[in-house]
Amino acid sequence: MAGGGQVVLRTLSQQGWVRGSGAAVLSRLQDAAVVRPGFLSTAEEETLSRELEPELRRRRYEYDHWDAAIHGFRETEKSRWSEASRAILRRVQAAAFGPGQTLLSSVHVLDLEPQGYIKPHVDSIKFCGSTIAGLSLLSPSVMRLVHTQEPGEWLELLLEPGSLYILRGSARYDFSHEILRDEESFFGERRIPRGRRISVICRSLPEGMGPGEPGQLPPAC
Repeated sequence: MAGGGQVVLRTLSQQGWVRGSGAAVLSRLQDAAVVRPGFLSTAEEETLSRELEPELRRRRYEYDHWDAAIHGFRETEKSRWSEASRAILRRVQAAAFGPGQTLLSSVHVLDLEPQGYIKPHVDSIKFCGSTIAGLSLLSPSVMRLVHTQEPGEWLELLLEPGSLYILRGSARYDFSHEILRDEESFFGERRIPRGRRISVICRSLPEGMGPGEPGQLPPAC
């Protein structure tokens, strides 16, 4: 039945990749928390993974983050890309960001080991503007968003390899987000086994920051 469920999910629209605590929160965040499955082709996913692997391999996985938000990770900021990867990132910009938005010049790359996870957090306005967009590579995962003032309001995003997620507006500012650890990784009743996961994250410019200014690595997903 699990295999059949996967086929059904792939044929559904946005509702098949996003679930929530009720119709009201789903309606309110339908344009603020978006999943685009299959955004990358298999070849594009391999292009990004191949380019990132040598740099990531030189780093060790860490188990304490400067703000305690991530466990079992390695990360980097990357501003130089091959032409093939730049073409992919231009597609992300066109799909996720408005014409008046400026992006941070560096792209955040986060590598979670199979047992790694990201704790609930809201990205600091010092590091990210109003929009965050991430490509998921290698392993499926579940991202959970919970309203910071009304914890009964929640959303879950199914992020399969090659998908693009977009958080903007209320989903970015009013909801914490996390990547579930392997033993908690379910999308509804469907088990989503976690493996190693790489995310490639583009962020709009924080208010008041110039595009070339460096920032501390943010706790992004």
